[in-house]
Amino acid sequence: MSIVYIISAPSGSGKSTLVNELRKIVSNLDFSISYTTRAPRGSEQNGREYYFIPRSKFEDMIACNEFLEHAVVFGKCYGTAKEFLVKAESSQHDLVLDIDVQGAAQIKKKLPDAVSIFVLPPDRATLEWRLRNRGSDASADIERRLVTATREIENYDKYDYILVNDQLKDSTEALKAVVLAERVRRSGAPLSTSDSQILESAERFRLKNVRERLRPILESFGNDASGKATGF
Repeated sequence: MSIVYIISAPSGSGKSTLVNELRKIVSNLDFSISYTTRAPRGSEQNGREYYFIPRSKFEDMIACNEFLEHAVVFGKCYGTAKEFLVKAESSQHDLVLDIDVQGAAQIKKKLPDAVSIFVLPPDRATLEWRLRNRGSDASADIERRLVTATREIENYDKYDYILVNDQLKDSTEALKAVVLAERVRRSGAPLSTSDSQILESAERFRLKNVRERLRPILESFGNDASGKATGF
């Protein structure tokens, strides 16, 4: 049975870069490329970052029940096709889903054993800097993304693991530890010394073990950490 890893983060937190780095160093890990009705940004290519399709095609896919989840974000549609999970299971690979909190809630209802990981920026100022320096959004869009980020972050405590993406190398190693730990946990095999070390490393990023570290990050967004926006 494939393990499904849900990775969510506010726009600009660097989760796509993290996922790309993870796939370079962890084997037997497939990635679900989402479908979207928005236009490509910068150097994005159809079939690489997303499948860019017309809204009419997206609605046809909804009608044919082809999505595991779908949502509207900033007025554009995004969806995860079921075909990726079918392919992962047939090849005995695990599957990574890069989706927002709306999609994550849908997936957890359908696949309660999925592993959920929330990626946070170090603080609001860093997130704003990243959004402005990628050069693909107008100022008004950036402000809207920052407001949305504050709302999305309220859902952090619905996730199994929390990573703070400050240094890419460290964050990649943390994500790798989580992925490998869940494989070890579900294998049912006797634990080796290496397995125990992997489990110990991943445990540091469990929600219950990171709450104090998150406090200044949440406060930078004016967030009361209530976690009431979207229940899983």
